Amino acid sequence: MDQYLSLCNRILKEGVWVDNQRTGKRCLTVINHDMTYDVANQQFPLVTTRKSYWKSAVAEIIGYMRGYRNAADFRKLGTKTWDMNANNNPDWLNNPHRQGNDDMGLVYGAIGRNFPSMDGKPVDLLKKIVSNLREGIDDRSEIYTFYHPGAFDRGCLRPCMYSHHFSLLGDQLFLNSTQRSCDVPLGLNFNMVQVYVLLALMAQITGKKAAKAYHKIVNCHIYEDQLEGMQEQVTRSPYATPTLTINPDIKTLQDIETWVTLDDFACHGYTYHPAIKYPFAV
Repeated sequence: MDQYLSLCNRILKEGVWVDNQRTGKRCLTVINHDMTYDVANQQFPLVTTRKSYWKSAVAEIIGYMRGYRNAADFRKLGTKTWDMNANNNPDWLNNPHRQGNDDMGLVYGAIGRNFPSMDGKPVDLLKKIVSNLREGIDDRSEIYTFYHPGAFDRGCLRPCMYSHHFSLLGDQLFLNSTQRSCDVPLGLNFNMVQVYVLLALMAQITGKKAAKAYHKIVNCHIYEDQLEGMQEQVTRSPYATPTLTINPDIKTLQDIETWVTLDDFACHGYTYHPAIKYPFAV
């Protein structure tokens, strides 16, 4: 929580105003910030200075691991976070590659689980990583990436957190996640949860011990219509860090693909300040 507030205060003090072409809004922006999450010691990085809907963040990362490309599938998991980008984005609505209502196109897991190759056969990046890690193999390229410039015109949104690189030291599993762009008031509380949960889940299904997750954010910003809420949020004192438990019966990638739900995750000791309604930029 201190890491999060440190970034928020840094943007408020050092940020430069930048016009964002996609949203038509100005952003108070800083470049480069690094955060670390201690998954081994169950330091669940959940924002406490306002209510955070952590279950929706978990539902998203499960959807990414399943390779979903439809907002309806995410809703079934328990999150509506893709509704706006799939159905209320003028550029995407007019895109000839859009396949009807709720279609998100080739974004996030839809790329990572079916990455186009030179011979036209898709590569399942996540399946390869899980297989290697279970065998104790780290080829220094255990990377689950959603970034494919050739597919940018075939999805409703370019991936923000686009790369997850897993590394083994003995039986300890580490994660380096890279994010090109971050809406700090709204998105970062989700992203922190997702990095943590991704490492915890991957360690569990590969039989390894979760160590630390390193989260690099390149462009960190606060939209101008979020500024008042953030100025209020940074005055609040954080509460104690909560913990997260995951159903130990989740043992394989197939389990995650088939039967895992939000009921398999529980947050303990979560005390929080009142919610702040930040505007969402499509």
